[in-house]
Amino acid sequence: MRHRGETAGQHQPALSQWAGLSGRAYALSSERLDSFAMSESHLYVIAKGGHVLWVGSTQELVADPMSRRRFRLALDCATHVFRLTAPEDRLAAIWDLEQAFPQPESVAQAA
Repeated sequence: MRHRGETAGQHQPALSQWAGLSGRAYALSSERLDSFAMSESHLYVIAKGGHVLWVGSTQELVADPMSRRRFRLALDCATHVFRLTAPEDRLAAIWDLEQAFPQPESVAQAA
């Protein structure tokens, strides 16, 4: 399914508003699950529906074997992948996003 303004072979990332455990709002860009490529400057949220399965970056995949295992398991059952530019407090954002949930569309439009 193509999004508005998208041509064949092109994917326009849609923004999705999520709230972290702390209440902080995050604007996450949707990526294609079947073809996303990770960048060092971004955090990624892998989710099944509105349930976060894994949060991290390439740094976690390289440095943490447990994170790699969780990442692979998450990809096996994920329905969505999102990205955001990694904030300075990357580890705090990962912690916050691990319990994040999507905001209702009306709340996201108001923001």
